[in-house]
Amino acid sequence: MPVESAEAVRGELRDFIAETFFLGDEALEFSDGDSFMQKGIIDSTGVLELTSFIEEKYGFAVEDEEMTPDNLDSIDNLVVFIGRKVS
Repeated sequence: MPVESAEAVRGELRDFIAETFFLGDEALEFSDGDSFMQKGIIDSTGVLELTSFIEEKYGFAVEDEEMTPDNLDSIDNLVVFIGRKVS
């Protein structure tokens, strides 16, 4: 994934998370490497919402065996995972 595409994906993911889980509250800050689960940003139900968003937005299925923290538990992990799936 080219750098500008990775940055675009990063921005789209941050926007989705802010709008969906923070209800647009800009005051809630997190870094791209923060664990969603450890920081209490996303719970197990939220992971399903996030997965649905990724599948619809980027046009691929997230397989059951891919639903791991290594793939889905931070912005950084998601950008790498999406890059692998779309390339």
